[in-house]
Amino acid sequence: MVVQKIVTKDATYQKFEVLLTNRNKRHRYHEFLVEGVRNINEAIKNNWQVHSFIYPSGKKLSGWASDLLNQVKTKVNYELKENLMNELSSKEDTSELIAIVKMKDNIENEIEMSENPVIALFDRPSNKGNLGTLLRSCDACGVEKLIVTGHCVDIYDPDVISASMGSFFKLPFIRLSDKMEIDDYLAHLKLKYPLLKIIGTAVDQEEAIYEVDLTNPVLFLIGNETHGLNRYYFEISDIMATIPMSAQSSASSFNVSCAATVVLYEAIRQRLEKTR
Repeated sequence: MVVQKIVTKDATYQKFEVLLTNRNKRHRYHEFLVEGVRNINEAIKNNWQVHSFIYPSGKKLSGWASDLLNQVKTKVNYELKENLMNELSSKEDTSELIAIVKMKDNIENEIEMSENPVIALFDRPSNKGNLGTLLRSCDACGVEKLIVTGHCVDIYDPDVISASMGSFFKLPFIRLSDKMEIDDYLAHLKLKYPLLKIIGTAVDQEEAIYEVDLTNPVLFLIGNETHGLNRYYFEISDIMATIPMSAQSSASSFNVSCAATVVLYEAIRQRLEKTR
């Protein structure tokens, strides 16, 4: 194992900082930082490539951290002076291990889905916590793929990964930047799944989500937190559905990740009911 010791904020340390804070450079390096036992374990379990580990010098590591350093093959590991590790870690209690993980492109994340998948599309997410929470909900509800579209927060941002509680590494996702890419991908899905139903979600539309048949292949369209779905998605939706709210409620809408969780769970509920 090659170990490089870092004692000052040299060029190597500055690279760690930009992987943490700079979206453009993160994607230029094609790498991102991962903290937390659960997240690191899920990255390894789901075959994400760990390029390096970063850990503090002069500190006894736990059995978990020591085992990973011995068992996971990396190109080089970095031993940081303790004060540098404290600055780099985003945790209140400094992490004893930070992983540098290689990104995956759309092709690498394109896996074979089942014959009857639930798929989710999040249009221009603007909040890191919402995107991370949605990743977690998709994983919990058996979604087989998440599509993230348009100009949005970076799905590789550390705050997104942290909010996902490990689900980031389990759920296949792809990023589509423009209408042409989206059109092509949806045409591919419709060819593969002739019964695919595209369900747009909105605050006030005609059909309650529990009145829509979700037992065949389905693609849920989830809108931006502030502006909702782009007009384009209204045009391509087979059905526009809503979650009925209490008539006495003072809330005008659900938080987007909460709303997505409700509609995704409704698909699970209907499918379980159908098998009984």
